[in-house]
Amino acid sequence: MDSDLPAAPDLLRRHALLLDIDGTLLDIAPRPDAVRVPPGLPGLLNSLHAQLGGGLALVTGRPLEQAQALLGPLPTAAEHGAVLHIPPAPPRRLALPRVPYAWQLATTALLHAHPGTLLELKHGGFVLHYRGAPDAGPALEAALRPLLAADPRFELLPAAMAWEIRPAGADKGRALRALMTVPGFAGRLPLFIGDDVTDLAAIDAARALGGIGLHMADSFGTPGRLRQWLMTLQENAPWLAS
Repeated sequence: MDSDLPAAPDLLRRHALLLDIDGTLLDIAPRPDAVRVPPGLPGLLNSLHAQLGGGLALVTGRPLEQAQALLGPLPTAAEHGAVLHIPPAPPRRLALPRVPYAWQLATTALLHAHPGTLLELKHGGFVLHYRGAPDAGPALEAALRPLLAADPRFELLPAAMAWEIRPAGADKGRALRALMTVPGFAGRLPLFIGDDVTDLAAIDAARALGGIGLHMADSFGTPGRLRQWLMTLQENAPWLAS
């Protein structure tokens, strides 16, 4: 576990928690819809959210509806910040382009050519998962890159056994900066934790704002250890009421 983390009282007093979902809070599953939410995790997050005065948020590549169905109606930056929801206000969506429908058709053909792959549609883009066809990664990249060659509005990103096409300008660093301006977060230091390539922008942004950005591989190692640490935080929080 990262030795640079402040003691729980100081962390809870000064920081906001911004947490990725897949590979961070939840163990990676063969399919995005097959993840398992451990009993008590939504309640734990909701409790910490209250103890932090609202300063806990999910920062995820998942669509907003999926993220909140899994972990509850917490503040959420979804689809890498393309959608921002701070309850009870309605969600805000960035004015970003949608991928051409022809790209979805081309990607559907790739699914047939590589059995075991999976297409995940999002508000502004899509993800092509190949955990079920682990040798297909290079072929999928070679097929997707020409789609973007003539359209700089989009970018292709590697993820955990997946390739994602998303609008340029939507990234977790931008999402984190936006979250740190709203009540419950403003005036605190960000503590972001993530596990994937797409989390690096948020890690860098947290550090640039004077906070802490942690990669799971270098800090907690597994989602189970992170969840144990969150439980320890909750146990050290009663002093906040004094």
